[in-house]
Amino acid sequence: MKMKHLSFCCAMSLLIAVKSFGATFTSGSTGTLGAFSPTVNTVVPLPPDGVLNYTTINIPSGVTVTFTPNTTNTPVYMLASGNVTIAGTISVAGAAPVTSSYLPGIGGPGGFNGGYANSVVLGTTAGNGMGPGGGTNTNVHANYATTGSTTLPAPYGNVNIVPFIGGSGGAGYGSFYGSGGGGAILIASSTQITFSGTISANGGSYYAGGGSGGAIKLMANTITGEGTLNAIGGSSAGNGRIRLEAYTINRLAGSNPIYTMGQPGSALSSTQPALTITSIGGVTTPTAPSGSYAVPDMVLAYDTPNPVAINLSAANVPVGTTITVKVVPQNGAVTSVSTTLSGSLTSSTGSVSLAVPTTMPSVVTAQATFTVTAMMYGGEEIGQVRVSSTAGGGSEVTYITKTGKEIKAS
Repeated sequence: MKMKHLSFCCAMSLLIAVKSFGATFTSGSTGTLGAFSPTVNTVVPLPPDGVLNYTTINIPSGVTVTFTPNTTNTPVYMLASGNVTIAGTISVAGAAPVTSSYLPGIGGPGGFNGGYANSVVLGTTAGNGMGPGGGTNTNVHANYATTGSTTLPAPYGNVNIVPFIGGSGGAGYGSFYGSGGGGAILIASSTQITFSGTISANGGSYYAGGGSGGAIKLMANTITGEGTLNAIGGSSAGNGRIRLEAYTINRLAGSNPIYTMGQPGSALSSTQPALTITSIGGVTTPTAPSGSYAVPDMVLAYDTPNPVAINLSAANVPVGTTITVKVVPQNGAVTSVSTTLSGSLTSSTGSVSLAVPTTMPSVVTAQATFTVTAMMYGGEEIGQVRVSSTAGGGSEVTYITKTGKEIKAS
């Protein structure tokens, strides 16, 4: 009996209004987790939203901190109401394939998985890597950049790392599996960050496609220290992004890749947009999908007719916005189709029909982009606001002025 195994994720970019920020940066930490001061190597389980609310953070020399991803694979947000001191190591690096288990490399928290090897039994080619710059059959190494580039490109997105996501996965090649992309970590302090240790968001490396580097972002009133910052792509894959935001930055050392810097900010909105895949083949989708091949979010009956109906809903997205829906099988070619939203600004819907493979799992994605004008931010006109939801994660909103200031919403 052949079944359709599906996972899915959503992403979009758009624009709405934003509040201005004052001269003092506040991380937004509630401090509910108290002080974080591990004395031995520590693995931190991420809560559903990926946000860790501390009073202070102190990682001493010789201590390494890693994270257990949550079910929706959000980035890591380490927030502190007081000082942050990092003399040890923090890692959200992507992984190489687990060859003994015949599985692709897993992306770091907020990053994306590698692609599958070819299937001799099914007679299919190797699979693409996941993420916006996932490796393909023509270029197996992932890019933190536009999909399909055949050279090491400039990273995708923008220097402010918004939307805040990790690195893409490398494609499989022949009998080899692809590596996972580096994850994404944001560390913010309402006072200062003192940094002499190491933060790594490197992509995984193996014989097949390497995972791209991920994203590192530090935010505080003052950032001081010459610690090591790496978001390097694995196996010739593209590098990621590194960003320092503070009113005072005391640092002479570089990073790999070279970091950008600017002043910190914050943004709030009570009407954040959202895009959701509501049903596939008449089956309601789960509320917290994983977007994973290994553990499908849903299984359709073998006799579900192809092409399969995929229904979407959106809120605070202009009517008429184009939504592109893709079916990315574990192995073989990607198919896509677009539709437009209808309804109202507060509640709109759309629907497409796409063929879904019956012989292997597939990931279904939806993406939208639009612009709104005549909005103001800190005395400047808004140009865009981006909202992203990857691998089933919740929407993240970032406001962008016409002069290029970019502030991530809390």
